[in-house]
Amino acid sequence: MNFERPELRQAARGLLLVGIAAPILAFLAVLVAAMSYVGFDHARQYLSELGGATAAHPWIFNFGVMIAGVLTGVAGIGFGLAVVILTRSPVSAVLVGLLFILAGIGLVMSSLYPWPDPRHMAINLGLGIQLAPVFLLVGLRQSLELTRLKRFLVGVFVMMAVLTVLTKHLVFPGTVNDFNVGYWERAFAIVLVGWVGVAAHLMRRALVR
Repeated sequence: MNFERPELRQAARGLLLVGIAAPILAFLAVLVAAMSYVGFDHARQYLSELGGATAAHPWIFNFGVMIAGVLTGVAGIGFGLAVVILTRSPVSAVLVGLLFILAGIGLVMSSLYPWPDPRHMAINLGLGIQLAPVFLLVGLRQSLELTRLKRFLVGVFVMMAVLTVLTKHLVFPGTVNDFNVGYWERAFAIVLVGWVGVAAHLMRRALVR
């Protein structure tokens, strides 16, 4: 396949635009759901509780997460296509695309089975997206361009690694506790979801000739 074809680049740019929209939609869904949940404690409560039985309007959170999940899966195709176009690395492209699709499936399933249903934990499929920056870096390793994107991906991966070891109590036990776990979860969610939009934007720019 000729990956230099303009229509392929245009398709990748369109799909990456979906990657920019997904985290924005997810943020808006959380914001509106939290505003509709009187007495919601951001320090002590998990985000999933916005779609649980105690929420006044759980459908706001669950519907937003479902749509964000679908968009994430679609964006994964865009990331994969962009990686192939920019790097000619099909293995990295497939791995990156699959991680995004799995994350999207996890989000959709978690919205169909709201907290505290045990099946809600399918959302953990989304945690695999933490590896996507690594595979993107592997695919881009031979490129002399995209320096800003590479630096961003390294920074994001380091931040997610630090947040993971802290929230899993692997270091500094007690730093994350019942009185502040909500804030830590939100910080993790912002990085975990937000990097997708920034990376999609930078890759869209790289596809312009």
